[in-house]
Amino acid sequence: MVALDIIFIVVAVLIVILSLLQGGKSDGASSSIMGGIGSHSFANIKERGPEKILSYVTFGLAGAFFFLAIIVRLLENV
Repeated sequence: MVALDIIFIVVAVLIVILSLLQGGKSDGASSSIMGGIGSHSFANIKERGPEKILSYVTFGLAGAFFFLAIIVRLLENV
């Protein structure tokens, strides 16, 4: 049980770090509300290279975090 809790915390910290490493996908909400030129919230921006890898790893860790949260909660009741 302790090992699962440690893995859960490590995954959570990695998600935070990877989320902070990723750049913004647009100029922000203010430009979409104020009518910024050439950009809006739903812009189709392609990711390439390391950005794409970071997105995939972050998405995978988010899924792992979700399932670990369920497993930890279920094992807590046993």
